[in-house]
Amino acid sequence: MYLAPMRRTAALPLALALSLAACAHSGPKKTYESPAEEDYTVGAEELKDGNFPQAQRLFERVRNKYPYSKYAALSELRLADLRYDQGKFVEAAESYTLFVKLHPNHPDVDYAAYRSALSRWQDGPSEFFAFPPVYERDLAQVAQARDALDGFVKTFPDSKYAPEAQKLLAKAKGVLAERDWYVAEFYRSRGKWQGVAYRLERVIKDYPGSDREPDALYQLAEAYLKLEERFRAQQALQQLLVKYPQSSHKAKAEKLLADLRSQPR
Repeated sequence: MYLAPMRRTAALPLALALSLAACAHSGPKKTYESPAEEDYTVGAEELKDGNFPQAQRLFERVRNKYPYSKYAALSELRLADLRYDQGKFVEAAESYTLFVKLHPNHPDVDYAAYRSALSRWQDGPSEFFAFPPVYERDLAQVAQARDALDGFVKTFPDSKYAPEAQKLLAKAKGVLAERDWYVAEFYRSRGKWQGVAYRLERVIKDYPGSDREPDALYQLAEAYLKLEERFRAQQALQQLLVKYPQSSHKAKAEKLLADLRSQPR
């Protein structure tokens, strides 16, 4: 007769334990200093989870409803991130650039400047596909990325994003140098030495430090000799030996330079 009440009594500690465990798991409800902070924080979580419409709604509300809050500027930056994450790289670049103009003293201005350049790079031709060849592609976005990355590393040399920006800058220069190198080779195969010289000069001047620069300097010296410009040929060889002392062209360059110096003017 007393078994049922005893079972109910025994069940009470288990129910209480489960209730306490649920409370401990949920934890205390987070409090926010302002509605702007709450909307921004929730929006950032939605962005992280890929819930773009909800994140955009919350960031836009913070930006429009609380324009004087610190979270308004942060929401502008997250809206740019949102466009980047959606693959809208041109829009993202413009949003990041606008942030830099409007908030030049913001603690995250270097982040915005870097991401603006990165967006330009991402919008360019993919580096993972060989076709069409680089000289047939539209490289306008790569040139813009090169300019943006170059400006970034000069303006924010101590930024934590500077090392990665330097790597991307080298890649951008390499892509652009490859196009001029191809055109120079085209002219070279046809004996058009003025065209060869012009394109190689561009490789050296516009994309310093690219992988093509040592070859460009040596071939530029050869092109100058074809054009009977001995002094400029010597200058190219001297620059090659000073800047790239370990170049595979070193022995040939030293011999050619010695021959040029030994010849009467």
